[in-house]
Amino acid sequence: LQRLTPRAIWPYLDGGLAHYLLLILVVALLLAGLLGLLYRQEASELANLPATPESLAALAQALRSSYARVYVALLLAFGIVAWWLVLTHRSRTVAQQESNRQTGLLLQEIESHRHTDLQLQQARQVAEAARAQADQANQAKTRYISNISHELRTPLNSILGYAQLLQQDGELGPERAHAIRVILRGGEHLLSLIEGTLDIARIESGKLALQQGPVDLRALLQEVTQMFELQAAAKGLRFGFDGPEFWPQAVRADEKRLRQILINLLGNAVKFTARGQVRLVLRHVRQMATFEIIDTGPGIAAAELQRIFEPFARASSAASSVTPGSGLGLTIARMLAELMGGELGASSEPGVGTTFRLRLFLPELNTAPEPSTRLQADALAAVVGYEGPRRHVLVVDNEEADRQLQRRWLEPLGFAVSQATHGEDALQQLEAGLRPDVICMDLAMPGMDGWETLRRIQTLGLLPVPALAVVSANAFDRGLDNDIDLPPEDFLVKPVRRQELLHWLQLRLGLRWRYRATAPTPASGRMSDTAPASDGPQQALPPEAVEALLDLARLGYYRGFVKRAEALQDSHPECAPWLAQLQAMAREFRFESIVAALEPRGQAGEITCTTPR
Repeated sequence: LQRLTPRAIWPYLDGGLAHYLLLILVVALLLAGLLGLLYRQEASELANLPATPESLAALAQALRSSYARVYVALLLAFGIVAWWLVLTHRSRTVAQQESNRQTGLLLQEIESHRHTDLQLQQARQVAEAARAQADQANQAKTRYISNISHELRTPLNSILGYAQLLQQDGELGPERAHAIRVILRGGEHLLSLIEGTLDIARIESGKLALQQGPVDLRALLQEVTQMFELQAAAKGLRFGFDGPEFWPQAVRADEKRLRQILINLLGNAVKFTARGQVRLVLRHVRQMATFEIIDTGPGIAAAELQRIFEPFARASSAASSVTPGSGLGLTIARMLAELMGGELGASSEPGVGTTFRLRLFLPELNTAPEPSTRLQADALAAVVGYEGPRRHVLVVDNEEADRQLQRRWLEPLGFAVSQATHGEDALQQLEAGLRPDVICMDLAMPGMDGWETLRRIQTLGLLPVPALAVVSANAFDRGLDNDIDLPPEDFLVKPVRRQELLHWLQLRLGLRWRYRATAPTPASGRMSDTAPASDGPQQALPPEAVEALLDLARLGYYRGFVKRAEALQDSHPECAPWLAQLQAMAREFRFESIVAALEPRGQAGEITCTTPR
């Protein structure tokens, strides 16, 4: 038809009506031709019939009429069928076109997914390469920090150790004693920087494990707040603490890390607040604890609030520029809070103050926490020996200064000390028959290191000894799995403090210490090696009074200690001069010396107080 018709009507030829009319036309012609043939055959047979012309004409007319009715009926039926066929064909065509369209879209989507998957694979490869590089950089940083920590801790062990040794010399003049204190403060500050950097590295490398256990939250906060109450009072600040109405008996937490976070936050608040107040607020609801540290300091600009949690970053306020600090406290506090499953945030208004908000999950426990032995180390400064048979200590260290330091610490207390310069030397002495009660083993030694030495000792059947300590300058060694099943409590990290070593020996050997008799002298208020003589009979404070003084001295609670001492002066006038000298020492915040004087005799249930000559 397109060949027979103009181009203008071509679009109409492909429509359904055109198809239908064409089909009806074809059917009508075919049906007319078929019926026409049948009619002619019937008409020729009718002409041969014996009949009159009139009857033949009537029969022919009837035949034509019948064929016409049949033709119309068949044409109508075929018209309906034709319309159904056209509609079916159009539906099938439309369905096919839609199917083709959907198939095309699906192919496009598949191709898009293929490209997307290819891009994702490429991005994953780039991310894995970047992560591998970051892991390598992080491992390199961790190795560097570990190595530099070892190199710094080794000389610090000698510096702080010998400074502690010199500080025990009662014949030092005021100037030398002050110089020793300066050395100790400088060494402790350097050690705090090293510890802060190591804490960050341990957290980032996943090597910092939490020591969860029952914690007396109320006692912990009282201890911390009383410590900072003294610092705030020294700066003329008001310090307040608001606790919950109902305290839990105990909570499950890492006491050391929780104390570290609170000390960092409260230390910053007191340090950067020049006037006004610092407040600590605690809410404990549904196992969630919220700590708020509120100060009236200079405040922090909004743009710097997030930056202050970055390592070595400090706010740009005037107070920050003149106040010393490493810039690691807040970083460590936030990382520890996140490690404990909590969060630490800050809000501030310049010129008004800053609020740090710490949220931690501290579930309540029904078991009472064990008594803390942390404060017992304060009394170890007055140790002069121990009861029982003599104990033998083998010190294995390639650093002569560290070996001599431990020898000079332990020999005056009655220990027999043997020394080995390396692992082979220690093995030779043990094979020769030396059987020490204690082995203090350094790890980083040339040749055979500490771990290999311990394995050889174990192979020779010389372990276990009653007490084994690993003394290492690498803080990453603490808590690592080892093949001799040494617990983390037996790792002593350099620089080792004398009280820490003595406390460990007390726990592992079950020692009972002997303390020097101490009492304040009237001239300086310091503790002398012997109690002063008296002209009259000695008087004694009751045990409950001794325990009360000890508790207040351990907490460093200056006002409470002074008030308690004043009350005892009224009730025990015979001890008034002695208690007055204790108050003078408390005003100098020399609570460690007070505890060292009170605790040995307080363990006996009473303490004698005499009037000095």
